[in-house]
Amino acid sequence: MKRTFLAAAAALILSLGATLLAAPAAHKRLFGKLPNGQKIWIYTLSNGHGMKAQVMTYGATLVTLDVPDAHGHAGDVILGFNNLHDYLTESPYFGATIGRYANRIGNHARFRLDGHLYQLHAWPPTEHGNILHGGVGFDKRVWTVKHADGNSIALFYHSPNGQQGFPGDLNTTVRFTLTPKNSLRINYYATTDKDTVINLTNHSYFNLNGQGNGTILGQMLKVNASRYTPTDADLIPTGKIASVAGTPMDFRHFTAIGARIHEKFPALIYGKGYDVNLILNPHSAHTPVAIAYSKQSGREMEVYTNQPGIQLYTSNAFDGSLHGRDGKPYLLHAAFTLETQHYPDAPNHPNFPSTELKPGQVFRSYTIYHFGIWKKK
Repeated sequence: MKRTFLAAAAALILSLGATLLAAPAAHKRLFGKLPNGQKIWIYTLSNGHGMKAQVMTYGATLVTLDVPDAHGHAGDVILGFNNLHDYLTESPYFGATIGRYANRIGNHARFRLDGHLYQLHAWPPTEHGNILHGGVGFDKRVWTVKHADGNSIALFYHSPNGQQGFPGDLNTTVRFTLTPKNSLRINYYATTDKDTVINLTNHSYFNLNGQGNGTILGQMLKVNASRYTPTDADLIPTGKIASVAGTPMDFRHFTAIGARIHEKFPALIYGKGYDVNLILNPHSAHTPVAIAYSKQSGREMEVYTNQPGIQLYTSNAFDGSLHGRDGKPYLLHAAFTLETQHYPDAPNHPNFPSTELKPGQVFRSYTIYHFGIWKKK
């Protein structure tokens, strides 16, 4: 059975790369070594239209993302470090691929599936016995490069049955592609040999003025979401679905991210800022679920996905102690995330969309971050 699924995953990788054989070769260099001596490689992608990205094999991590501003000057719009050591010791998931289960699972890191209660490895300690982002998850694993060319890279990771307490051998592929129209497209694929749960996302922190350039409180955001999932003080969903109307969770119209961030509202108090799953309204593949822009840089970012939720997080734990690639400190609210996802703690709430993956099924999801120049509408 294991060989069957490994062969299926390999075939999927080959099919992903088949249409890209004529593309130019990717630029590859050594980024560093793990304590055990294992080499970590970083690949540079370019679309030939002003966008560049770097992806490393540790955590299938997006390290840099250069995007032109309104004056045609490219700048890095995601937070990160310029060395592997800081990713190993200090990174709050900068740019990482998150799995097996993005966001939180509560109930003391437990869930029931097929009548069996699975006890996960609660981690990190700050989660009060729950589990965040899969525990020692995909962000802390070394991925294998299956295909790389000038504008695209596909990475593969095999997660064995029982890793962090999750059931099933899970084979996962993530592919990063820079398109000619200045989009970063992230595709996820996964198969399992046993019923399991899965929730994959990318954890890039965005600042449309450029990483390290102040806070994002004045940057504007619109999200096509009329509801959200309230949480308890540990940021675990209560199971209720609430309307955003009349609350600081309402981004249905363009609003400065910092306009209501200090209001005395439970979700903002618990998260010390925004750390909320917004439930996306029904949408097509051609409709952005979120749009953000900066008047200062002129950059605009549209988000497209086939997922039902998106996590808005506003770097609420930053205090200036982390420093970016050019030495600038990352201050409180230095960036925001828009993590496309299924709902947090869905395995413990039957009323939430299911995150179950069965043998014979292929998990497929995508996120597109499309960049352009903001024009006053």
